[in-house]
Amino acid sequence: MQAQQACINAACQMIATVPGVVFELGLGNGRTYSHLCEKLPGRDVYVFDRAVSDHVTCTPPADRVFVGELADTLPVAVNRFRGQVALVHIDIGAANQEHNARLAGFISTQLSAVLTPDAVVMSDQQLDLPHLDALDLPEGVAGGRYFMYRDRGQRAASPSTAPSAA
Repeated sequence: MQAQQACINAACQMIATVPGVVFELGLGNGRTYSHLCEKLPGRDVYVFDRAVSDHVTCTPPADRVFVGELADTLPVAVNRFRGQVALVHIDIGAANQEHNARLAGFISTQLSAVLTPDAVVMSDQQLDLPHLDALDLPEGVAGGRYFMYRDRGQRAASPSTAPSAA
């Protein structure tokens, strides 16, 4: 819990001037959600979980909750929030390492579309995010316990916005 809190505190500082919403993948009992809301007042925090079973004092508003399997809910959110997410916190680890790896792989394929330039991603699972740079963990957080990434802020020009050859 201390490693997670240290990473969240560092990430919140990193995105202080980055506009956008926050995604919390894995609501659990809601403590992390509450911590994110406390550290980022005024930001909308959207949560994802199979079922909402958080503590009554940590319940997000119903319009900010995506309930169901990430394979179903995350693509919906990706379409809704393209380029608008400044921070993603992922806490999905379970005892089944194969399941964790599959889920981390799926999440990795989804994130690039929602991130705003300079967004930060932190996760309890290692992700494959070639368009993001791995970050050093805060002091006191052991390597492999958490993973942090930052969007490079570079986006390839789409065909409609690419400069024309003259």
